[in-house]
Amino acid sequence: MKENLAELERWGADVIFGRAKGFRAGMTRMLMSVLSVVFRQLVRARLMIFRRRWKQQAHLGTQVISIGNITVGGTGKTPVTEMLARTLRDRGRSVSILSRGYKSRRLKQAQNWKDETGKVIDPEKMPKVVSDGNDLLLDSKFAGDEPYMLAQNLDRVSVVVDKDRIKGGRFAVRHLGADTLVLDDGLQYLRLAHGTDIVLVDRTAPYGTGHLLPRGTLREPPANLLRASYILITKCDGSSNAALIEQLRRHNPYAPIIECAHGPRYLEELFTGNRKPLDYLQDKWVAAISGIAVPESFEKSLENLGARVEIRRHFPDHYRFNSREINAFMERCIERDMQLVVTTEKDAVRFPKPRDITVPIWFLRIEVEILKGHDEWEEMIDRFCHPHAPGDPVLRFRDAFAI
Repeated sequence: MKENLAELERWGADVIFGRAKGFRAGMTRMLMSVLSVVFRQLVRARLMIFRRRWKQQAHLGTQVISIGNITVGGTGKTPVTEMLARTLRDRGRSVSILSRGYKSRRLKQAQNWKDETGKVIDPEKMPKVVSDGNDLLLDSKFAGDEPYMLAQNLDRVSVVVDKDRIKGGRFAVRHLGADTLVLDDGLQYLRLAHGTDIVLVDRTAPYGTGHLLPRGTLREPPANLLRASYILITKCDGSSNAALIEQLRRHNPYAPIIECAHGPRYLEELFTGNRKPLDYLQDKWVAAISGIAVPESFEKSLENLGARVEIRRHFPDHYRFNSREINAFMERCIERDMQLVVTTEKDAVRFPKPRDITVPIWFLRIEVEILKGHDEWEEMIDRFCHPHAPGDPVLRFRDAFAI
């Protein structure tokens, strides 16, 4: 059953991205196009409901910063969230990251948590606490890939998971001492008021496939970039983004624009923690395995680093590998005399230990670097660290719901 669902999900992605050909794929795309029209109207109606205050947003009495995008996956939110949380932490803020925990499993029973008086908190009011800032409390199966990665990489930053981010935020403020909430993938989460929306735009595919869900990968029309307080252009390569910036300015003439690069920094061996510089990949015969939205980007980065990518194994985004699949893959790598297996950092957190590790398994550590807009980034951080400064324009776009 799991394999059939994975195959269906993979075929659906091939349809959306145009890789699937033939009559069936064409008819599916036509049906999806009709559904996209319906989806557009639903997005429009939902934004109008909140804009006109027909449905109230929750205010938690503390600073809430949203990091999100208008497309599905692939813009590099997790490294940006990590960089932002680390920066705010280092400048004295008590940061908690709120995540939905996409595809995480439900706990069989809530974590046992006591308040400051020693009273056990009602399980109904308990989110999943991945990290309290000191200890890692859940594994990736129950936390979700990205929350687990963030908790693993960020000490003194708490990470809380719940589909109800209001409940998670209240818990973080009351019981974890948070004074700054970072709402991971929060642009579309309108139930919780966020004073600042940082919106990521992938330089390589700014508007995804150019179609709204389900025909494409847009969650909202590009015009809704008006809601961004700040825009980060991600995955830049140092070349000019003037044409893209001109497009973005047509949608949002006000938000500061920051250009950044998402790049590999080093290799880390999965089960030992050993690290190697990136030139270790030079001329190595590599098998690439991943369960991410755009595996081609990952494989291209390996090739750019000098690796000879001979085997490519793709799984759906957030796919939880099982031992049988990994053992079969490793046997294939041994038979083909591969020198290395390389996966992504996100996949590494749910990679089961294979029966035979004759071929060592590594992952690429990805980090963010600001290329242009350093002053805007510093100004943004200063506003977050002093959120109630006179004349602070951080809330400028709070009521701007483009429809």
